[in-house]
Amino acid sequence: MTAGGWIFMLASIGLVVGLVSFCYYRVLNPTTNSHIHPPEGIDD
Repeated sequence: MTAGGWIFMLASIGLVVGLVSFCYYRVLNPTTNSHIHPPEGIDD
């Protein structure tokens, strides 16, 4: 594989891993999702 192919592949994998990590952090961190409330009437 050429150097350009390696750079493109590593950048793509890095972008996906970074995005997944960010999303997991946002979902699993209790301080960032404290403003999310269930829809009206769902907790009756």
